Amino acid sequence: MDFDTSERRQWADRADAYRRSFEPLCAHPAPALLDAADVRAGTVLLDVGTGTGTVAAAAYGRGATVTAVDAEPSMAAAARIRVPEATVLVGVLPALPLPTGAFDAVTANFVLNHVGDPAAALAELRRLTRPGGRFAATIWPYPAPTLQSLWADAVRQAGIDAPPGPRLDPERDFPRTEEGVAGLVAAAGWGGVTARRLHWRHEADVADWWSGAESGIGTFGQLVRGLDAASAARLRTAYEELAAPYVTGRRISAPTAALLVTAVREG
Repeated sequence: MDFDTSERRQWADRADAYRRSFEPLCAHPAPALLDAADVRAGTVLLDVGTGTGTVAAAAYGRGATVTAVDAEPSMAAAARIRVPEATVLVGVLPALPLPTGAFDAVTANFVLNHVGDPAAALAELRRLTRPGGRFAATIWPYPAPTLQSLWADAVRQAGIDAPPGPRLDPERDFPRTEEGVAGLVAAAGWGGVTARRLHWRHEADVADWWSGAESGIGTFGQLVRGLDAASAARLRTAYEELAAPYVTGRRISAPTAALLVTAVREG
């Protein structure tokens, strides 16, 4: 199965599961993302990979005119409910049904890690941005921060034989570091590229956080869904043991991080 097909499968009809589990995590960088894209009253914004519309809603709250796009119909439907004032479309990078140079700013919150050709996606987003317009994106770093590394650590501790998930073709891949993502964006023709790391602690209800994996979200979730009952129970036990230092009562609180890259459409 190729990368893009795998992504469509992982996210199909999972808007409700995402909202319960990973939405608050992915929503955290929204203010910094919008600041980096200079989104304010009057900005004509494209929010690509909008998910359930968290960034789109925050941008509308600043007075922006918002168009939001997601590849997954259930996500687009959720975004329409959340931000009825936005124009919400279903579309798949790197070919979006939108006019060239139509937007003052483009945001992509945890999107570049979900497309099979990141360079082509960035070129398409550059096409859609007016000269002088701004682009801002987040992506998860590698090595993974504590919150996310607990998944892989649990797989090892439980002795689960996890087949490798679909990966980008080597010629399309890039290092998940500040330098790596900045280099990718610059190579796609953007100017004024900067990248920095955001750090925070993610707090969540333990059951809500685990529900994302049970629902099959992400590579780890697909692994959990494919296990027999005994193996799944062993994996969850391993995870709970490793996560115990970060759990108080019904809440988990663990360090995480994201990379924030900003650029300008020059020329």
